Amino acid sequence: MAAATVFLVAGGGSGPSGPRALTSDEANRLAIARFRNYEAHGRAVTITVPGTAGGLIVTGSVDYRGKLGYGVVHGTGRGTSSDGLIEWTATSVFVHPMANAPARAPASPPRSGWYRRPLQSTGSALDSSLAIALRLGSDRPDNSQLLPQNGAAWWGRDQVGGHRVDVMTGPSSRDRPDTAGSVRYWIGSDGTMYRVRVSVASESQPVVIDFDTQKYAPVKPVPGVRSAR
Repeated sequence: MAAATVFLVAGGGSGPSGPRALTSDEANRLAIARFRNYEAHGRAVTITVPGTAGGLIVTGSVDYRGKLGYGVVHGTGRGTSSDGLIEWTATSVFVHPMANAPARAPASPPRSGWYRRPLQSTGSALDSSLAIALRLGSDRPDNSQLLPQNGAAWWGRDQVGGHRVDVMTGPSSRDRPDTAGSVRYWIGSDGTMYRVRVSVASESQPVVIDFDTQKYAPVKPVPGVRSAR
């Protein structure tokens, strides 16, 4: 099923309670969570990326129909050498270094000063985080019956940004049967995704993706970037 592209990503961390089997309502909400992001066109995100030499925070937006992300990067507990603007697709990362990066990315990206590199599939916590963020949208719901059959579970209740949510873990992927429970989702009563926590192989701490942390801004391609639409 289409969900395997994101559910296969390894993750972890303790939950608020549980686990127990999903009810049919919970399975339905988890199944439509990625579709809700696509249905919304795009979502505002804050991506917290771990790092042994200091972390990174990406604040921006992901266009789930264009399969394109854009934002500003700030280091935490490290220097400013990684600070600047960033735009990414499933295969490429475009960076615009800035010594004094703004708190929010400008609505219209600069037309010059960008550097392109391939998105790394392994070995980079930042690139893994960007790829995960893009895969949290789908143009169709996932199969609600297969999710619990493959290990998805309920862990408890929580609040995120004033929203009451259920915390659920995703199923194993076809090619990695030991990954059930490795990705954690904070899902609202209508299936809206408010937080995702997932580990990456290169770091001991998980990546955290929070949604609606600021107002969504439409993503405009920078020179050399082509939207999937």
